Amino acid sequence: MPSAQRVERLELRATTAQKRLIKRAAELTGTSVAAYTLSHVQEAAAATIREFESLSLRDEAREIFVQALLSPPEPNDALKAAAARHQQLGL
Repeated sequence: MPSAQRVERLELRATTAQKRLIKRAAELTGTSVAAYTLSHVQEAAAATIREFESLSLRDEAREIFVQALLSPPEPNDALKAAAARHQQLGL
């Protein structure tokens, strides 16, 4: 963790079994329950964000996506009409 001052507070409730498990894991790693919990929650949060912010495509789907980027189709009439309305509204 960066050495920034910790001023924010997180609170949670756990069952006795959950707390016992977390406390044991913290003891085994030589950290406090708070430090252990914060470290693992931060890792999980970063992984969740990475998962939702990245796009992974395989094989044919990747080829279709790349081709659509490299050679986009011509706009159809509905898209042209929407663009004209957008321009008229000054948006």
